[in-house]
Amino acid sequence: MAAEGPWVAGVDGCPAGWAAMFLRLDGDPAPALSVFADLAALLADPRQPTVIAIDMPIGLPERIGPGGRGPERLVRPLLGDRQSSVFSVPSRAAVMADGYRQACAVAMATSEPPRKVSKQCFHLFPKIREIDRLMTPALESWVYEAHPELAFWRLNGERPVPVAKKVRSRVNPEGVAFRADLLAAAGFDRAVLAQPLPRGVGRDDVLDAAVLALTATRIARGDGRSFPVEPERDGRGLRIAIWT
Repeated sequence: MAAEGPWVAGVDGCPAGWAAMFLRLDGDPAPALSVFADLAALLADPRQPTVIAIDMPIGLPERIGPGGRGPERLVRPLLGDRQSSVFSVPSRAAVMADGYRQACAVAMATSEPPRKVSKQCFHLFPKIREIDRLMTPALESWVYEAHPELAFWRLNGERPVPVAKKVRSRVNPEGVAFRADLLAAAGFDRAVLAQPLPRGVGRDDVLDAAVLALTATRIARGDGRSFPVEPERDGRGLRIAIWT
């Protein structure tokens, strides 16, 4: 039996909190899905993953240019019809604002050209604030921002995934099957992907956590790619980059 290597984890936000797929870099056991109510509990997990790839913005600029943060502008054109999954994250002050109207007003005042906040992005603000409270430059050695559709783009031979994961906010079976096939072709155990769903976790959350676990594996092995290659930093010194 191969010796057990360190853990990595791919993490996706879900109604229950955070869905995390843990992988060993080498050897057994099989990938394991865990659900955490908050990120502090994930960071304290005894498996202590050496790399966490998480689908949530890290690094919030004081001002925003056209198309959002730099990483968003870079990865969006790669994704074809899936590029709408990459939201334009507003300024730090807008993310910290109370209520949608105030967030839009602050976002307008801190963007060029002035731009309001999309409702979809606004609903992510609690989780963005949660990770922002915990993140420090020191944590960057093992916590990386990632994006599932960019991860599937790389898994698909650096081509956009041709079918949507969701249609009208509902999981699309064809999109789920296509992504599961990509993961299986990369060596992921289909039984893990098809396991019964914990409360508050969708099938799409499992797939996203799984593909981000593969991103975490690449980062741990030195094969991760950063968009941009030379990231900027926000006012707190946090790296602004999406990894795959």
